[in-house]
Amino acid sequence: MPNTYFEAKTFLPTDLPLVPGEYEQCTFQDADLSNTDLSGYKFADCTFLRCNLSLATVAQTAFRDVQFKACKMLGLRFEDCNDLGFSIRLEDCALRHASFYGKKLKGTVFQQCQLQETDFAHCDLSQSVFAACDLEGALFENTNLEKADFRTAYHYALDPDQNRIKKARFSVDGLAGLLGKYDIVVEG
Repeated sequence: MPNTYFEAKTFLPTDLPLVPGEYEQCTFQDADLSNTDLSGYKFADCTFLRCNLSLATVAQTAFRDVQFKACKMLGLRFEDCNDLGFSIRLEDCALRHASFYGKKLKGTVFQQCQLQETDFAHCDLSQSVFAACDLEGALFENTNLEKADFRTAYHYALDPDQNRIKKARFSVDGLAGLLGKYDIVVEG
């Protein structure tokens, strides 16, 4: 792959397709990157705004301090990304059927995201925040959720016996998501 380097540039739909390389402090606005092979690309301190990254290939893609805002990201396999410095923040994104299997996501903020059927198994989500996120069908198995904040998340179901949840924060409304395996009725 050529060592093409871009810094502090805004990319619009007319600038597509992206050239393989390194992108630092760049903004990608309204870009349709669905089904694009982004393998080996490097993104640092970048923002994706209203982009479609659904089913993009992200094998060894580097996302370092990258923000996704109002993006559609269906079926993304983040577990294939480069682990070095992996750090993302998601706001108002549709991230259904995605996978973070085994990723270190400590302190990650998910804000007003649709995370249905997303795989968080074997992840480190300690100190992460799920603010107003829909977690219906999301998989939490052998996941570190210590000090994670689920107070405004909804539709989640996680087994306290199969996940580390010490000092995690939940609302009273979310108790059913923790007690579901016991087949009990929680009334309000």
